[in-house]
Amino acid sequence: MERKWPKNTMRSQANYLPIFMRKDTKMNFQWRIRNLPYPKDVYSVCVDHKERCIVVRTTNKKYYKKFSIPDLDRHQLPLDASSLSFAHANCTLIISYQKPKEILVAEAELQKELKKVKTAHSSDGDCKTQ
Repeated sequence: MERKWPKNTMRSQANYLPIFMRKDTKMNFQWRIRNLPYPKDVYSVCVDHKERCIVVRTTNKKYYKKFSIPDLDRHQLPLDASSLSFAHANCTLIISYQKPKEILVAEAELQKELKKVKTAHSSDGDCKTQ
């Protein structure tokens, strides 16, 4: 016997699930959590110094998330609660963490190194298609 599932079952179930993504800017590390419909005053975003992570929770206990900042771990920099901020708009919670000077300097040096590298032109090189 063949089961018939209603169309868009998977899509409709996933429409309400929160989606977590990282989207950095030039001056901030930034994360976006989509599909969070609660008002801004329901959210609590704080730094957990013991576990070196950022904690997002709601007062109604409907959402909880812990995440670290690998860039800070890589440079062995401490988390600073004063660099953390968040906003809420269009069912999206936007969490920003201001990049420390050390990270900005390292990124600037990386950009300088990348500009020095010669890029390949649009020519095909030695590879010929048959």
